[in-house]
Amino acid sequence: AKTSTPHPKLPGTIYTAAEEIEKVGGRAHPCVVDVRDEQQVRSAVQDAVAKFGGIDILINNASAISLTGTLDTDMKRYDLMHHINTRGTFLVSKECLPYLTKSNHAHILNISPPLNLNPIWFAPHVAYTMAKYGMSMCVLGMAEEFRSAKVAVNALWPRTAIHTAAIEMLTGPDSLNVSRKVDIMADAAYAVLVREPTQCTGRFLIDDEVLTEAGVTDLKQYACNPEYADKLMPDFFLDIPENELNAIKEDIKQRKSVGASSGQIPALFGKIETLLSPELVQKTQAVFQFNIEGEEKGTWHLDLKNGTGSCGSGEPKISPDATLTMKANNFHDMFSGKLKAATAYMTGKLKISGDLNKAMKLEKLMRSLKSKL
Repeated sequence: AKTSTPHPKLPGTIYTAAEEIEKVGGRAHPCVVDVRDEQQVRSAVQDAVAKFGGIDILINNASAISLTGTLDTDMKRYDLMHHINTRGTFLVSKECLPYLTKSNHAHILNISPPLNLNPIWFAPHVAYTMAKYGMSMCVLGMAEEFRSAKVAVNALWPRTAIHTAAIEMLTGPDSLNVSRKVDIMADAAYAVLVREPTQCTGRFLIDDEVLTEAGVTDLKQYACNPEYADKLMPDFFLDIPENELNAIKEDIKQRKSVGASSGQIPALFGKIETLLSPELVQKTQAVFQFNIEGEEKGTWHLDLKNGTGSCGSGEPKISPDATLTMKANNFHDMFSGKLKAATAYMTGKLKISGDLNKAMKLEKLMRSLKSKL
């Protein structure tokens, strides 16, 4: 919950969240706060101190996101992300620290990623990355600055997509299958916050690693759909394991040995054409344009809105609902089941303009066509 009144897309309010906390034995004091407003933050902190007698733990979770490139990021959106993510984290921490330094069990936990300087996490959405890394830099600096005061400052980040209203708005309802429950972050945060502050500070922690270290052996329980427990969508800012990277490199090497003249894209659309049907059109109701870059550069379309469906070279006859831009090898991998559309989008291998939710319908479509292509 993030609002004081019901939101049309986000469930709950800060008051219903407080009720849930109290039902399980906790104490809550909901405050309407804009983390960009210095006076509102200061008043909320003072209210909390007056009600509870001090502050032991601060979790900086507030965040704004816009997965847009430099030219597509207006300065209003840029400022929003930086004012909430970086400045908000710094401001709330600054206001809480005088009370945290008086606590005998002081923790600050930022929900932010490890500082990974791999360019793939900058190029697709540099403004968002800068804002999110600002939160992580607060960890790096404040952990050392307040080490002698015995205030632990750490970051926690999920290994995979977490099924929230935000991720569903970004990638559509099918994201549930490839996401973990919010419980994994809650349990991991608890495992961090019960640690002795002097023994755990300045660390960039990953949720499943924290739980494994705490003795949890069954991570499958956190999968929204246990059948997809080994097919989860990775979150931003975490590089894939070296063994998976080597497998990808080997696959690329094999494809290069086949040569650019293999014409994989035309052949793939030829196969897709044989699978079109009124039922598929009824389920999808979207027109896609594919701008293919690289060795098989060209424009292709897939109309799953009209008649029995159609596909082929060139732009669609009507305006597309979503335009997807990617390299030829990534396009082939998506339709052969080797690369998820959501993963490609989140890692910058796929650029989408238009209706993002309709674009993400391709994930379900590709799963249904995989065995037939």
